[in-house]
Amino acid sequence: MTSLERPFAWTSGPTPRPTAEDIAAVRATVLDYFEGWFDGDPVRMDRALHPLLAKRSWAQDLARTPALATTTAEQMVLFTSRGNGRTLGGDEQRLDIDVVEVSGTIATVVVHSDAYVEYLHLVSTPDGWRIVNGLWRYADGRGPIR
Repeated sequence: MTSLERPFAWTSGPTPRPTAEDIAAVRATVLDYFEGWFDGDPVRMDRALHPLLAKRSWAQDLARTPALATTTAEQMVLFTSRGNGRTLGGDEQRLDIDVVEVSGTIATVVVHSDAYVEYLHLVSTPDGWRIVNGLWRYADGRGPIR
């Protein structure tokens, strides 16, 4: 694909204010993502993610060298199906979801749970809202200890 064939962002007038339905749809996508993870439900996880997801964390390798770790949508669905999120979920998982902004077809959400702090970017697609970017860390007192 040449640079002239690449899709580009555009607007054709004033951006409409988000409706209550827009905000509820964004929130529902984030719930699919987190509850899908904690419940081990790959269908909900897959529904929440854009295929080109870039989920990142500032982490460290086993030698404790700082590293940027990246997870794809395919990996998230696989890890969810394996139940990786069940170990941190629990029956009473706190999810504080702050829909920071919805601007036309994009949105920013900050989530604090008992296990994670995560900053998410979503895009409205023909199939609904999908998470395209995530930056996360473990919540204080959580995460692996080596």
